[in-house]
Amino acid sequence: MSSLTAPRIRRTAQNTQFTYNLSRRVNDIQTYPVQSPQGATILIYGHENGVTLVWRGGKRFKPVKKDPPKENQNGSIDDSVMIIDSDDEEPPAKAKTSAKFEDKPQFEDEIEDGPYPEIVQTLDLALGTAVLKVAVMPMTPTPAEDAAWGGAKVLTEKMVFAVSCITNDVYVITLPLTPPSPESNARPELSSDLLAGKAGSGAWGESLILLGGQAKHSEGIAINLVMPKASERPGTQSRAVVASHSREASGTLRLWDVPLDPKDKPVKAVEPFQTEYLPSSLTSISFNSTHTTQLLVVSALQGVRIYDFALPSLPPDPDAIGPFPVQGSWLLTLYQPFARPSSTRKPILDAAWIAHGRAVFVLLADGTWGIWDIDGVSPASSGAALSNKLKPGVQGAALTAFSVSGFVEGTSSLRSVTTQSKENSNGEFAPMTPHTRRQATASLSSAMTLDRLATIRGGVKVTPLPTTGNAVQEESLALWVGGLDHVCIIPGVSRFWESQLRKGAGTGVDLFSSVQPTRMIKLLDLSTGLLGERCCGVGLAVDALKHGSSASQDGALPADVLILGESRIVIVREGEDGPGRKIGGVVSTRKRRLFSKGDKSDAIIVHGKQNNSTRISFNLSTVKPGTLRSKPSPYGQDEITGSQDNLPLPSRPQVGFDFTDTMNAAADLTEDFTTRDVEVEMLDIMEIDKTLDGMQSSGRKLLFDKQ
Repeated sequence: MSSLTAPRIRRTAQNTQFTYNLSRRVNDIQTYPVQSPQGATILIYGHENGVTLVWRGGKRFKPVKKDPPKENQNGSIDDSVMIIDSDDEEPPAKAKTSAKFEDKPQFEDEIEDGPYPEIVQTLDLALGTAVLKVAVMPMTPTPAEDAAWGGAKVLTEKMVFAVSCITNDVYVITLPLTPPSPESNARPELSSDLLAGKAGSGAWGESLILLGGQAKHSEGIAINLVMPKASERPGTQSRAVVASHSREASGTLRLWDVPLDPKDKPVKAVEPFQTEYLPSSLTSISFNSTHTTQLLVVSALQGVRIYDFALPSLPPDPDAIGPFPVQGSWLLTLYQPFARPSSTRKPILDAAWIAHGRAVFVLLADGTWGIWDIDGVSPASSGAALSNKLKPGVQGAALTAFSVSGFVEGTSSLRSVTTQSKENSNGEFAPMTPHTRRQATASLSSAMTLDRLATIRGGVKVTPLPTTGNAVQEESLALWVGGLDHVCIIPGVSRFWESQLRKGAGTGVDLFSSVQPTRMIKLLDLSTGLLGERCCGVGLAVDALKHGSSASQDGALPADVLILGESRIVIVREGEDGPGRKIGGVVSTRKRRLFSKGDKSDAIIVHGKQNNSTRISFNLSTVKPGTLRSKPSPYGQDEITGSQDNLPLPSRPQVGFDFTDTMNAAADLTEDFTTRDVEVEMLDIMEIDKTLDGMQSSGRKLLFDKQ
């Protein structure tokens, strides 16, 4: 899409925002964890007609060299057409005219440095229906050559992701990582046939696998790569497992087994191998990156549960076929705290795996966040406290206590539940007094607050950061509550966890320790990029080539934040002078150039006042500079000539009234005169000095006493 190639750039005091205006409504956006071979970051977003892929950054395409037209010996271009009408000849074969196009894109040798990554290519995959959700695998952002996760070499050449449509269908789409060349987009068959570029036709090297079995559209999907077990036969390929939840009955969870090998592509729709009926509908689901068979299931009021689809809850059936059992197991339930003073638990907005699948970060509707330490990976924990509960035979355990918890800055209004005392239960009549009126108001406000919390939206997004050498892999987390006013990012989750434990223990942060303190950073002025649209979701984009351990060492934010609007995508990059750019250090005050010298841009950049201007004085007089003007004195001539040496003239500040003659001279900027006699000028203008002289000679009292 051409609208994505030129972002609208705005620089605020904290960050720089790149706004991409779209021509359609966006439902969901995800960052694919594997970069393309030419170094671009791939963004996938679903809209009303399908899904669009955006290659941002990396090497650009080489300019196309057009072949010169062929000329005859005399220099004229041969454009003659010979038509032979013969019934004996057969028409040309259709295979020759419709030869399969082979795309061979060519890129520049190096990546051009610029103020921001440019859009290299976009691709629209039309599904003929609206795409509601997009899911990618929970992988560490990595280059294409290092993406063979679990032995799946297909991930080094193609991207694999899942989408859910409003028509109750779920698709697994495979597509080459390399962006299509401009010549591929300009093929004549794409312009002659409207359905030639539809998803599934193979025009872009893509393939679609349909997942059926749902009666309602998915409210959320997740996809993960499952490695083959040691007990399986040698040569077994890696497989993808897709999970989806919908509002069928009270709530339904389905899982599909999808082969990644193109040779094993099913001909018809794939049916789910497991179906779980739930007591309530779900909010979100996500797979564990370490324990690939574990699924995190989030319910707004029932808590967070962990489901393992590879661990059978019943004895295995000898007649069952397939690598997975027919029924999985529920391992653990994590309960959120109560909304006091009621007996209802606080609604959960979202939860996500952290610490590489060994802990859970949860966000509640009143702005409370907490961390459940499942495997005992807390910096202050001596051992695994709950890991034994996840073993076979010990199932159905529960946990309520947080390892650390806190509140999102600025969300105190969501927790304004008035504490009320117990109602009088003796059944006697109680008159309406100020005390009982306060109790009734408190009860009403408590009910209204709980209903209000149920309508608040929010989410959590976690991405692991690439590392080099033997460094410990860190994670970044982004969250939002309610809207664009409460969007925060945690640059390093493990360092944030440890700093919160030190803060809770009262030990503070040791300046000489190796642990770098970190905090939750709130993003400000997001309305500058959204331009009046509401925030519908957040995401994280990590450049595996530029953001590594070096980015975390100098205190920079390791990831860009994606803000999803209704029809806009805003990429927020933390500014150098903003909070959080230098964490735990001195923030640099030097100015950073957004564009290099010599480069021009149409961006509107607002800078503050650079330096204080000097004092400017305006001369409102119409007298030309350098001319002499007689100034009559209010004193008598005899007195002035007789005592001129002993009586100096009074000095007055500059004030003029000659601007009434002409208004154009009021803006003249001249030197500031420090010696002007205001009274003399007034008398001179109004011609009263002659009258005063006459009054003085006649012995009358002077209006102005001598100084």
